[in-house]
Amino acid sequence: MTSRELVAVDAGAPDELRTALARALDGGPALGFGMLPGAPAQVPEGTAVVIATSGSSGIPKQVVLSGEALRASAAATAARIGSGRWLLALPPTYVAGLQVLVRSAMAGTQPAVLEGRFSANAFAESTLSMLRPAGGPGVGIPDLYTSLVPAQLVTLLDAADDPAVLAALQAYEAILIGGQALPQPVRERAIERGVRLVRTYGSTETSGGCVYDGVPLDTVAVREVDGELRIAGPHLADGYLGDEALTARAFTRDEHGIRWYRTGDLGLVEDGVVRVHGRVDNVIVSGGVNVSLDRVESVVRAVPGLASAVVVGVDDERWGEASVIVAPRGEVLRRSEVDQLERARAAVGTAIGKPARPARLILVDELDVLPSGKPDREAIRRFVAAHG
Repeated sequence: MTSRELVAVDAGAPDELRTALARALDGGPALGFGMLPGAPAQVPEGTAVVIATSGSSGIPKQVVLSGEALRASAAATAARIGSGRWLLALPPTYVAGLQVLVRSAMAGTQPAVLEGRFSANAFAESTLSMLRPAGGPGVGIPDLYTSLVPAQLVTLLDAADDPAVLAALQAYEAILIGGQALPQPVRERAIERGVRLVRTYGSTETSGGCVYDGVPLDTVAVREVDGELRIAGPHLADGYLGDEALTARAFTRDEHGIRWYRTGDLGLVEDGVVRVHGRVDNVIVSGGVNVSLDRVESVVRAVPGLASAVVVGVDDERWGEASVIVAPRGEVLRRSEVDQLERARAAVGTAIGKPARPARLILVDELDVLPSGKPDREAIRRFVAAHG
């Protein structure tokens, strides 16, 4: 089996990264993002990128993506939402950020890069700079696109009374939102402001989002097997670097030889629409009843003042395990912490059942987050355990 070189890249140098990525997609050395200690210097031929996943709720994995898979994903996205110029507002060490660069390369456009700490002002300035014609009179402005995580969108909506921020939000033909579930109140706020959102579902193993607003991209197939969502298509990763056993568990072939990725997500497919219910493994047993923390979190986030809340499981002397809400102090409405908790408990009890009701609410100045902007659930769990 032939191989190619794997080189670590500096994600902090966007121009160099774009050049290196173009070479990797065209058969040059593969790029390694966030490589774990002991990563090999050679990878299988066809590999373009190896991405170490965040490990927010488990052991980090090194996902092997071919140039073919990345291009297939980018082409399917362009077929669904169009192509144009992209703003890179996420770290390229994560697949959503990396795909901004791949899509830009395939569209033949130069992406704008939002460097430094994410803020509403920086987003507005970068976006508005993209709206200034660079090719002289008569040269049109291409459609604009970007990818964000929900926490970034909340930051922008909170600042949308600023005309520049609102204009920037409304300038995009589509803003892809992924990385975690988008709370319905946040989505409604965005729609009221005239923001064109596209909710995406996918993972590093699927070269990023592959289901848009519940509908799989044209080259993507999604089915449910024993309650778990499985995905097939040309965008799938080759597997996990140096872990054949994990690769065999996560990627399987059916009786027709079609390769499927086992997502580990609970869900169903109804009339071609994919509905995700939460992680197979994000379940606690409280008083002998299985409780999906993802379902609890979804209900809690619909409670006013708790749109960014995270729900984690902890040991409980009485029930064995219980769920705890952790929320930013600044977002909680002007009511007592006890009252806020009771509202959340009532909503969860009605929607899911009494055994699922959270036991506590902990307010923090800021939630721990990963560089991708996703909540660092493991850090949040450790925090709750230490403040039991």
